[in-house]
Amino acid sequence: MPFRPRLSRTPWQAFRKIMSGENILEGVMAVHKPQGITSADVLRDLQKHFNPSKSFAPWLADARAQRDQQNKHQRQQRRRREKRIEVKIGHGGTLDPLATGVLITGIGKGTKVLQDFLSCTKSYEAIITFGAETDTYDRLGKIVRRAPYEHVTREAVEKALEQFRGKIMQKPPIFSALRINGKKLYEYAREGKMPPIEIKHRPVEALEVEVVEWFEPGTHEYKWPETEMTGEEKVIAEKLLDQEAGLSAETEPAAEGEIEGDVNASTKRKLSPPAEEEVKEDSVDAKKLKVSETEAVPAASASAPEPVAPEPATEEVPVESADEPKPQPPAVKIKMTVTSGFYVRSLAHDLGKAVGSCALMSELVRTRQGEYDLQPDNILEYKDLEGGEEVWGPKVERLLTEWAKKQADKQ
Repeated sequence: MPFRPRLSRTPWQAFRKIMSGENILEGVMAVHKPQGITSADVLRDLQKHFNPSKSFAPWLADARAQRDQQNKHQRQQRRRREKRIEVKIGHGGTLDPLATGVLITGIGKGTKVLQDFLSCTKSYEAIITFGAETDTYDRLGKIVRRAPYEHVTREAVEKALEQFRGKIMQKPPIFSALRINGKKLYEYAREGKMPPIEIKHRPVEALEVEVVEWFEPGTHEYKWPETEMTGEEKVIAEKLLDQEAGLSAETEPAAEGEIEGDVNASTKRKLSPPAEEEVKEDSVDAKKLKVSETEAVPAASASAPEPVAPEPATEEVPVESADEPKPQPPAVKIKMTVTSGFYVRSLAHDLGKAVGSCALMSELVRTRQGEYDLQPDNILEYKDLEGGEEVWGPKVERLLTEWAKKQADKQ
């Protein structure tokens, strides 16, 4: 579906003037998120560099001036005046710590349009390794069980992928920020507790799913995690993995792409577990933002065809002893274009079942979101921040200016 950002009633302006005549930088741009940090960490790092900079000094001065004009006799506004002012930043779709790639970032008034990025399509490239599954569905989790994989071939994977194209029903990972009775799903898993209701499959759509590269055993470096679940923790995880029934309407939408809000409130916001950030994608005003590779999943249209859950290509093979020496498992690189709410980790997990084995996601790159991709001219490289304002300043100004011009042209 084409991406059409919602515009305000007045022409968009990335720059506003204050009394001194200085330009105020704000708008939307894309940042190249590195591996190993959360999307919230990215916002905090941006804020750390933006707050003391010359580039955003006019924005901060304007924010202070607006606060000083507020009624000083109201208790709530007095508290706001005492709070430290920082550059307002939010993002338009969470990436797991394992993932890299395009992270849409809104600055100042740009946070108000981040909601538009929840409904646009996204493209990913993922490495999936066969033979084991984890509680998080990726290599950052603990192994729950293993299965034979010698029979898994490229041909078998190609055939199995046919059932994951188009509109399907997908179950979110155990470790996700879906809420059940006001509590995040991953919190139940971490506490070794079963949620009060079962996890529901939900409708998602894959517009494209293709094999890019096949890795035969012994030809790659992708490995399973070294930590394995044991005891009651494993029993609970296996029960969660084996759930087949759906949830009713009790859960809140969430996914590998949520919007996360104002880093000013980061000290109060609990970060999600390593497998996935606290997400799942309202008004995207950074201070009110609390939405979720994973994102809010839109309700299925009453007129749309009923999605069909993928059927396993083969029956699951019984798990073998973890002590038996085995050759390295095969792996596959898959590219996909998906709609809102799609979990790539769930695709990896379900693909393992579909070929009669187990699987987990080893790597993930978001190559595109909406009109932003990983081309150097379209994105702020994370390493530019360490180069100092003389490096990132001109790039940020150019990206925000280009955004402003595009919004003006669309009106």
